[in-house]
Amino acid sequence: MASRDTTDTRVIDPVCGMEIVPTKAGWRTDYNGCTFFFCAEGCMKAFEADPGKYIHAKSHKHFKWWYHYLDRLEKATGGKSMSCH
Repeated sequence: MASRDTTDTRVIDPVCGMEIVPTKAGWRTDYNGCTFFFCAEGCMKAFEADPGKYIHAKSHKHFKWWYHYLDRLEKATGGKSMSCH
């Protein structure tokens, strides 16, 4: 059975929507117990200045798929709270 290489796991920069490999990300910050990764210092500073703008911006073009996923997950879990841990 083949194992999956976790070094290929990618996350999305919450500011610009760029895909990032967390182990290679040069910028990161913690917010509400979750670690967020960024492609550049400017994206990290924008996030730190107003995290809610990027986490709760349902109209943000890069996150429409994310909110669709969260809606489906909420239905599947019966509304139980989710954690990034």
